[in-house]
Amino acid sequence: MTVKIHILCVKVSTVLIFLLFFQGINAQFNFVGLDQKLDASKREFGGAVVTMVYKDGKLIYQKAIGEFTAKTQAPIASCSKWLTAALVMSFVDQGKLSLDDKVSKYIPLFAKYSKGYITIRDCLSHMTGIQADPNILKQIMEHRSFTSLEDEVIDFASKKEIQTNPGLEFRYSNIGLNIAGRIVEIVGKRGFDQLMQERITRPLLMRNTNFSSIDAVNPSGGAISTANDYMNFLVMILNKGMFNGKRILSEKSITEMQIIRTNSSIIKLAPKIAEGFNYGLGEWIQETDENGKATVVSCPGLFGTWPLVDNCRGYACIVFTNSLLRETKRGLYMDIKSLIDEQIPSACK
Repeated sequence: MTVKIHILCVKVSTVLIFLLFFQGINAQFNFVGLDQKLDASKREFGGAVVTMVYKDGKLIYQKAIGEFTAKTQAPIASCSKWLTAALVMSFVDQGKLSLDDKVSKYIPLFAKYSKGYITIRDCLSHMTGIQADPNILKQIMEHRSFTSLEDEVIDFASKKEIQTNPGLEFRYSNIGLNIAGRIVEIVGKRGFDQLMQERITRPLLMRNTNFSSIDAVNPSGGAISTANDYMNFLVMILNKGMFNGKRILSEKSITEMQIIRTNSSIIKLAPKIAEGFNYGLGEWIQETDENGKATVVSCPGLFGTWPLVDNCRGYACIVFTNSLLRETKRGLYMDIKSLIDEQIPSACK
């Protein structure tokens, strides 16, 4: 009996030590303020939101409100652009594409309609020079009139006017990323969604993410995903292209995506929610250091999901919801980030 009691005590002690150790790891963070902010903002999030923060190989914060969990699927709108840019960069890594390739190399119709100088880099940075409707909802409705990505891109080439020379002015729309999406279909000899699964979502264990649609596939805004899935993508970005010990993108590609391509003088059309931000390739440059280098990159979507990576503090965060991201909500998302930043010191000067 004594021996059994002794063994039981040892087991209990081991569990207690483990729990104390685990508690000590998380004791460095106090997210009470973040909890309170999210609870108080439940109505603004339409009653359902998941917030996750990842740092140093693990989730350091997770909170679900309402019917949403980390596994709930929802449309992510423009958060899709980051995924699409990553897919394009996977082809660049293999040498099958160059960012300086002209679109007309793959789709000759663009040269016929005086759009022959647009490059893939211009497409990923919204600087094709092609006229875009300033109303994002109208862009979405226009997209739904096409049955294939090929048909939509042909329309861009043959019917949309050129407003300015490529590379000179930034106009946020679905035009550039969808052209780039069509090019990877041509080069990869498969449909966009299949290529996305093969190169990005499957290697990142994003099993509940896809671009499937009864209308034309929409590389700019047609993905559905979950907070868990998209966090895997953010972890890859944070880790300079690595995920679970495997390289998904080269470090060079991650760096290339985060180089600032814009300044305030050339941004002619952008959502109010991103006012003051600059743009890289498929992602917003939300914050920079004193030398103008990107420190925080993000890709907010119309339906309220806001994923970001903070390179200086070494964390990834996603606020995942399905509630329209109106201009008035910008302060809420900035407050959420500030509350996280209070707990995680910056390693940048």
